Amino acid sequence: MTEEPEKNKNNKNMKNQHESEKTVVKDRGRRVRGSQQSASLYREGWALSDRLVFNVSGMRYETQTRTLARFPHSLLGDPHKRLRYFDPLKNEFFLDRNRACFNYILYFYQSGGRLRRPAHIPLDVFMEELDFYELGDEAMSRFKEEEGFPTEEPRALPTHPLQRRLWVLFEHPESSGGARIIAIISVMVIMVSILIFCLETLPDFRGEKEMREELSYRSHSNSENSTVLFSHSASPFQDPFFVVETICICWFSFELLMRFVCSPNKLRFFKDMMNVIDFMAILPYFITLGSELAKSKGSTHAMSLAIVRVIRLVRVFRIFKLSRHSKGLQILGQTFQASMRELGLLIFFLFIGVILFSSAIYFAETDHADTSFISIPHAFWWAVVTMTTVGYGDMYPETMSGKLVGSMCAIAGVLTISLPVPVIVSNFSYFYHRETECVDSTEYTHVKTALWNEEEDEEEEGADEGRDGVCPPLNGALLGTLCVGHKALVTQV
Repeated sequence: MTEEPEKNKNNKNMKNQHESEKTVVKDRGRRVRGSQQSASLYREGWALSDRLVFNVSGMRYETQTRTLARFPHSLLGDPHKRLRYFDPLKNEFFLDRNRACFNYILYFYQSGGRLRRPAHIPLDVFMEELDFYELGDEAMSRFKEEEGFPTEEPRALPTHPLQRRLWVLFEHPESSGGARIIAIISVMVIMVSILIFCLETLPDFRGEKEMREELSYRSHSNSENSTVLFSHSASPFQDPFFVVETICICWFSFELLMRFVCSPNKLRFFKDMMNVIDFMAILPYFITLGSELAKSKGSTHAMSLAIVRVIRLVRVFRIFKLSRHSKGLQILGQTFQASMRELGLLIFFLFIGVILFSSAIYFAETDHADTSFISIPHAFWWAVVTMTTVGYGDMYPETMSGKLVGSMCAIAGVLTISLPVPVIVSNFSYFYHRETECVDSTEYTHVKTALWNEEEDEEEEGADEGRDGVCPPLNGALLGTLCVGHKALVTQV
């Protein structure tokens, strides 16, 4: 008898458990359907809320709709774009993005377009966030201008197809494999030319050359009718260095001529500093060649030896041709260009220090018998090498007052140089990191943060077509609802 009531109790408990599970499932289904309904309503734009909540990687932000509507074409300003990130269960937008950057992205909307990057956020991370939030090309270009990016002008290309191919081949080494090969050949020729320039100054090679030049120019300076006979081997056209130099100049001239012929804008071509360097690199050769040809024909008019040596010195500037193919030299040039004011201050400070301490050392050492400071201009050299802490030792003070002036000069030189140098170093660091941060060889794929994709939107379009009536509120403070069945704005009571 006792077993039957226990069985009845167990059956009742089982029934109650099944009923409770059914009610839980029904309630859960209702919540899911209600959340899906509200989400679909929000995605269709049926409801407008005065305030919106954004959850950015756990950090909640709240802003007004009209604040985001100031930029309607951006990701947050466009209602249809931001709906993909709406979470109906929590009634908020969830963005799995950088939280520190979102503070300044939201400030962009609040300030009406003012965009500032904090110093602790890398440049590439901030620019990636700007691309994600789709703030627009105008805001991006303004941000790049404030960050010091060079203005990227559209590349002008020749209209003729053959000229366009040749121009891209010689002007843009990154365009194709053939352009890279030409760039490598150009760099190798530049290095060979610089190597020849250095090797021909060795004592084993320069003796005969200098003797020939001195005898030649001495004969022209002494008498126009006098003649000097040279051996056949003394001709510069048989000099191996001259032959290699001629081959290098042929390549430089061919490269410059091809780029000039194919240039879309000839006036702009001459204004380009790199083209001026290319022209100055080949000019000394043709001047020297003309002088040698004039002497071989018996001309009595010849340039002085000092002018010829100065022209040859210009050949060393061919090393600047490497800046066309070297990012490092381009960064160095940008640093000097951005630091012209600091460099001017450095030179001005050194000039003042040289005048002051050269005058002081002259009057401090003037009573000494064997002094090296015989005048203030003679003391300029000592002041320069002391302020720059080089100290060759060719000139030095010997009296106590002179040593005191020298100590003050050395200390003042260290302080003077240390003032503008950190600014120049900072500019170099900025340009260097800008090149390395914005150009990354590794491709990264950011995590997908959208909660709703296009496929889910298309699946729920059919269910939303037959919906009629007043939409349920999405937030506690709902300004109005706009539904398909009701083509008017209904105020929530």
